[in-house]
Amino acid sequence: MSVFSHPEFDQHERVAFRHDAASGLKAIIAVHNTRLGRALGGCRMWPYGSDDEALTDVLRLSRGMTYKAALAGLPQGGGKSVIIGDPRRDKSEALLRAMGRFVDSFGGVYVVAEDSGTNVADMRVMARETAHVGGLADKKALAAGRSGDPSPATALGVFVGLRAAVRFAYGREDLKGLRVAIQGVGNVGYRLARHLYEAGARLWVSDLHPPAVERCVREFGATAVDMDEIVAQDVDVFSPCALGAVLDERSIPRLKARVVAGAANNQLLRPEHDGLLMARGILYAPDYVINAGGIIDIYYEGPDYDRAKVEAHLQRIGATLTEIFERARRERRPTGEVADRMAEAIFKA
Repeated sequence: MSVFSHPEFDQHERVAFRHDAASGLKAIIAVHNTRLGRALGGCRMWPYGSDDEALTDVLRLSRGMTYKAALAGLPQGGGKSVIIGDPRRDKSEALLRAMGRFVDSFGGVYVVAEDSGTNVADMRVMARETAHVGGLADKKALAAGRSGDPSPATALGVFVGLRAAVRFAYGREDLKGLRVAIQGVGNVGYRLARHLYEAGARLWVSDLHPPAVERCVREFGATAVDMDEIVAQDVDVFSPCALGAVLDERSIPRLKARVVAGAANNQLLRPEHDGLLMARGILYAPDYVINAGGIIDIYYEGPDYDRAKVEAHLQRIGATLTEIFERARRERRPTGEVADRMAEAIFKA
C-alpha cells in the first residue's frame, strides 16, 4: 500500500523509513505538521504484527501530536517514530544509536522523546548521535524535581483531566469512593492509580504484565481484573492507559462507566466511535487533550526548569476539557469532533 493512499495519511509533511542491517533497526518517522514549530513526538518500540500495522500507528500518533500541541498551547508541531521490535528482546545500544542517526537525518525538524517501549536511558543513547532529543534533564532540572521522564507529568495531567470530566458528568468535586477501572498500569497508569488512591478512589486494574497489577493490588488495594474484562467493570470511570484502538463497536456497548478518561493515545478505533460513545451518554475526554502532560513537561525542560510553571500549565488541561465538554453539549456534537475543530482553528490559522 502506498503511503499517500493509506487511510491514516493526513497530509503528512514527511514519512521516512530506515533499515540498518548491522543493528537490525527497522523504523519509521512521520512528521505530520510543523506550522506551529518543529515536530516533537516519542519513539515507540513495539513488536508490530506487520509493517502496515507499524505505519498505521506512526501516522495516527504523529497526527495526534499536532492536535495535542495545539490544544496544549505549545508552539510545536506533531511527529512520531516507531521501531519494529520487542523492546525486551531486540533493543541494543547499536540499534538505539542507529535510531539516533535516523532522527538526526531530519536536521532538527523532528525531536524524539521516550514512549512505550523506550525510556530516558534509551534517549541518552540516541543523544550520542543527535542533538534533537527531548526529555533529558540536566543537573539544574534534576535539582528542580525533573527526572527527564515525562510520565509523572502525563499522569498528573490525566488526573487533572479526569477530575474535570467527573465534575462535568457527575457534578462532584470529591473523588472519595469514585470507582475507576484502569487498563494498563505501566509508567503512567501506575502513577495515575497513585493519584486516584490518594484522592480516595477505589481501583480496578489490568495489565499484560502481571507484576504491574500485583504492585497496584499490594500498594493501593486495587482489584485485579483480566484484560478482556476491564472495559466491562461496573465503575464510574474507565481509564485506558495502555495501547490505543480499545474503543470500538464491540467494546463500547460493554461499558458501564459514564466517563472515559485515560492516558492512552488513539483510544478510538475510528473517529466515528466518538459518536457511539455520545449516543450512549458516555462522556469521552479526547485522548490527545487529557494526555498532553508529557509534552508540556518537555517543553519547559532546560536550565530554567520551573516545576511550579509546569504544574500550573498542567492544570489548564482541566479547563480546556471543560470548554470542550460544554461546547459539545451546547452544539450536540461528540467531544472528539469538537476538540479536532478547536485544534485545527489553531494550527491551520
